[in-house]
Amino acid sequence: MTDSSLLFEKARQLIPGGVNSPVRACKSVDCEPLFISKGYGSRILSEEGQELIDYVMSWGPLLLGHCHPEVTRAAREAVEHGSSFGAPCRQEIDLAEAIVQALPAVEMVRMVNSGTEATMTALRLARSFTRKNKVLKCVGCYHGHVDSLLAEAGSGLATLCIPGTPGVPEDTVKHTLLAPYNDLQAVEALFENHGADIAAVIVEPVAGNMGLVPPQEGFLQGLREITRQHGALLIFDEVITGFRMSFAGAQGRFGIDPDLTCLGKIIGGGFPVGAFGGKKQIMEQLAPCGDTYQAGTLSGNPVAMAAGAATLQILSRMDYDQLEKRTQDFAAGLKSILEAKGVPVQLNCLGSAFTLFFTSQPVSDFESAKTSDQRLFQTFYTQMRRQNIYLAPSGFECTFTSFVHTDQDFQTTLDAAENIHF
Repeated sequence: MTDSSLLFEKARQLIPGGVNSPVRACKSVDCEPLFISKGYGSRILSEEGQELIDYVMSWGPLLLGHCHPEVTRAAREAVEHGSSFGAPCRQEIDLAEAIVQALPAVEMVRMVNSGTEATMTALRLARSFTRKNKVLKCVGCYHGHVDSLLAEAGSGLATLCIPGTPGVPEDTVKHTLLAPYNDLQAVEALFENHGADIAAVIVEPVAGNMGLVPPQEGFLQGLREITRQHGALLIFDEVITGFRMSFAGAQGRFGIDPDLTCLGKIIGGGFPVGAFGGKKQIMEQLAPCGDTYQAGTLSGNPVAMAAGAATLQILSRMDYDQLEKRTQDFAAGLKSILEAKGVPVQLNCLGSAFTLFFTSQPVSDFESAKTSDQRLFQTFYTQMRRQNIYLAPSGFECTFTSFVHTDQDFQTTLDAAENIHF
C-alpha cells in the first residue's frame, strides 16, 4: 500500500469518510485521495513523494502559489507575536482597508472565519435590514453549508448525488426560493409572487460550484435592477471570484454594485478566513453598532489577517490581464487536444479559472452542466493524476491557475493530455 493509502485507512477510523470535506474523498473519480505533505510554487508533494503540478490551489485561495515568500514572512512575523488575542489588532485594520480600497461596493467589512460564516451572516443582516424573510438563490450555486442555502447547492452535493441533506428541517428552507442561474425570467416570476417578502438575492456573480459558468450578458445587471425595484438586497458571493476575476473582484469586472459582498479564500493568503462587507448604512446594523448579532472568537486573528494583507498588497501589483490570456490559451489547448481524441468538450473560461465539461451542448446553468459525462471526466482525472497533474476530483469544480504557473507547467500538462486514452 502507498503512504496515502495507509493514511487514508487510518483516517477513516478517526474522521468520517477519512476526510474533513466530502469532495476530498475522491469518490466521484473512484480512487483514493492523495495525502499532501508539502506545497511550493505551483507544485505539491504527496506523502509518497509524488510531485504534481497543482491546479486545485487549495480550491482557489493560492493565486500567488504555495508558500509565497512575502506571504509566509508576514504570517511568520505575526505568529511570533501571538497567534490569537480575541481582541482588536492592527492586522485586521490593514486587511479591512485593503478590501475596502479594492472592491467598489464595499464601504465597511466584518471579518469572520469562513465563507460559510460570511454568507450565513450576510443573510441574517439582509433580513434584519429589510425586515423580510425570504432569500432567492440560484440552482447549482453553493454558498457554504448554511442550512437554508443547501437546497440545489451545486458541486459538493452534485458530486455525492445528495439532493439536499438530512438534518435540515423543512421550516428552515421554506423561505429559500430557487431560480436557474442566468434565467432572469424565472427571477422576475418569483418576485412577482413573493417580492413583498424577499429580503435578498444571493448569487455567485460567476458560478464556480457547478463548474465555471459565467453570467450571460445582462443577467447580473438584471438582478441589480429587480432587487432595487422590490426593495431587496443583492448579495454577491465572491468567496471564489473576489480578487480572482480581477483585483476589484467580479463586481469591478462587470461594473455591478451589490449591497453586500461575501469573501474568503484569497483574502486569507492560504489561512482560514472569511469576510462580508457592503454599504455602511447596512453594515452598521451589526452589533455593537446595531442590534443584529454576530461574533467569533478567532475572527480577525492576526496570522490570517497578516497573510491576507500581504497577499492583497502583492496582487495589487500583478498583471491580471496577462494571466487571463495565458489561462485562456492553456485551456483552449486542452480542449483542442481532447476534441482531437473524439471527446465532446465544452470550455468555460474566465479570469484565471476554467472548467472543461464533457458534453456537446453549451453550459450556462446547472441543468446543462449536469449533461457533462462524469465517466469521461473520471478517465481524464485519473490518467492526468498518474502523470503528475493534480486536478479537482469532481467534474463540477474549477481548474485554477496562478501567477506562479509557468509556461513549462502548462506545456507539461498539455503533453500529459496528449497521452490520455478514452
